[in-house]
Amino acid sequence: MPRTPLSPTVLNEQRAALGLAPYTGADEPAALRRAALDTVLAGIEAGGAEASRPVVRGAVRYLLDRLAELAPGRSVEVRVPPHAAVQCIDGPHHTRGTPPNVVEMDAATWIALATGRLTWEDAAANGRVRASGPRADLTAHLPLPLD
Repeated sequence: MPRTPLSPTVLNEQRAALGLAPYTGADEPAALRRAALDTVLAGIEAGGAEASRPVVRGAVRYLLDRLAELAPGRSVEVRVPPHAAVQCIDGPHHTRGTPPNVVEMDAATWIALATGRLTWEDAAANGRVRASGPRADLTAHLPLPLD
């Protein structure tokens, strides 16, 4: 099944469904991903309206890129399948195979953690996050400053 890329058209379909003004920003990945996050958050605020897969993927990618920017390194791999993964946090890193420090979760959990709608402790206690390795605790890096 082919992937639908995030585009202004896809984003505006989602925004129209939520009653939001059309996106008029740049047609470049970083700007589209930020707008996708804003759209997903508007859906959450409107009672949990589910966003389309490309819009969710854009929001996830924006937040993972932000984490990697704010906590650069390669000692922890954060995975949000099937959307994206990044390596982040300074420290010893791996070069082959599965890294020793892995954090994995679904998109809704990642968006909630990264935006402060869910704490790391609650997510871990409820089994919404799978973390392995001594450095796989993101508490010090969450929530992410978005601007």
